[in-house]
Amino acid sequence: MSTMPLRRALLSVSDKSNLEPFAKGLAEAGVELFSTGGTRRFLQEKGLEVQEVAAYTGFPEMMDGRVKTLHPKIFAGILARRSREDDLAAMKEHEILPFDLIVVNLYPFESTVAKEGIEDAEAIEQIDIGGPSLIRAAAKNFADVAVCTKPEQYGPILDQVKEASGTDLDLRRSLAKAAFERTAAYDRAIADYFAKDASVDGFPETLTLTYNRRQVLRYGENPHQQGAFFTEPNTSEVCLANAEKLNGKELSYNNLLDLDSALCMARGFSDPAAIVIKHNNPCGAAEADSLAAAFHAAYEGDPISAFGSVIGFNRPVDAETAEALAEPGRFIEAVVAPDYSPEALEILTTKPKWKKSVRLLKVGDMPARPNGWEYRRVDGGMLVQGRDYEADAVESFEVKTKRAPTEAEMKDLIFGWNIVRHVKSNAIVLVKDRALIGVGAGQMSRVDSVMISLEKAGDRVKGAVMASDAFFPFPDSIEKAAAAGITAVVEPGGSVKDPDVIDACDQAGLAMLFTGRRHFKH
Repeated sequence: MSTMPLRRALLSVSDKSNLEPFAKGLAEAGVELFSTGGTRRFLQEKGLEVQEVAAYTGFPEMMDGRVKTLHPKIFAGILARRSREDDLAAMKEHEILPFDLIVVNLYPFESTVAKEGIEDAEAIEQIDIGGPSLIRAAAKNFADVAVCTKPEQYGPILDQVKEASGTDLDLRRSLAKAAFERTAAYDRAIADYFAKDASVDGFPETLTLTYNRRQVLRYGENPHQQGAFFTEPNTSEVCLANAEKLNGKELSYNNLLDLDSALCMARGFSDPAAIVIKHNNPCGAAEADSLAAAFHAAYEGDPISAFGSVIGFNRPVDAETAEALAEPGRFIEAVVAPDYSPEALEILTTKPKWKKSVRLLKVGDMPARPNGWEYRRVDGGMLVQGRDYEADAVESFEVKTKRAPTEAEMKDLIFGWNIVRHVKSNAIVLVKDRALIGVGAGQMSRVDSVMISLEKAGDRVKGAVMASDAFFPFPDSIEKAAAAGITAVVEPGGSVKDPDVIDACDQAGLAMLFTGRRHFKH
């Protein structure tokens, strides 16, 4: 393996995390340090001897630091091919020093424009010019030069320098790959910033997505499929990408899908709520005055289906809820919640069958999920749409029947409407006392979903309400629901058969609300 000596390094970084020990390690190995502006002052304050780039080039920094490293003596020292006699002769003639390591991380453009209310002037000042140029030059010449673009790379570089006084080709090539990935993502973020003003109907002309690999999973949905988890860079959203895993086995592909659904549903409720997810659909959900009561009601919605489920909460898990979770006979794969009390953690990490097995994720406070884009792969392309997270205005719901819902029915109808939007279409949910008691999901016929939900609810259906993610094309679903004991229905409306459906409700004495908004989930 070709090891190149590391005698001279140029450091110019915005993020100074762990820079001090890295720079000290280089200096102790005899590496000569060059730097600019704030990075040089930082290192000098730490007691390090650092050569000033401006003194070496004979050209001062200017324009508030906009121009400092863009100089032939810097770039020739990076791009010179050590195996070419003519390159070496040119360096000697012009008194150019070779640089063996370039340490650069870029101005924080992405995190700057992610903030609310950022003006163009502030965003533009965070567009790095010299940094990407240095990175690309060093990455191009990886045969001779190492390039470092993030603090996580300090350790491997320093290990080789201490062991061999230089870097090997495999490391330099790996660092070059990471460098080009970084500049590509950086340029994409800048292009996206400008594209938002030139988009057509809110969509850019070109869509380029950049994600960072968080972990390789044991497999995908099935053991014969490969799987990995990638995350958006610089996301500040409360989500799985920023979750802290407190306990349990490695997360699987299916765990992550179900946890995302549980988190998305749980954050939609204001009262203490518990969600039970199985195969990306809720098989239980409830709101109550306490989290423990909500969990009990949610789990009893369909305890058979809840075997091997994922649980989501919108409140920190307390000891009472933890005891309920860990009751004998329950098999739970994972839990996501804002936090866990010390007593709850003690219970959930010491109870038999829990201990180190059940995955516990902490996400912090749960604000409403922000809108944005949702992406779905199809062969040869990508479908893009806005997220369907915006809450529907209850005050805009219309009573379409002779009888209006009672206060209790109205609470259950609202709860059901908040649940049915998360169920695979055709979707029907049955609710009683703000708890899910029956679900019909993913059927090709809406009446089939109705029949499945009624079967799941069993005797509990008397006095329950029904929510449908889209309109009823015929009154048959209403007739079957009324015969089983359903007393009120909420649906979007919009069918040519709406008058027949409303008439069926009136004949059976049901109350019906139209929301005016459909929530298909395919």
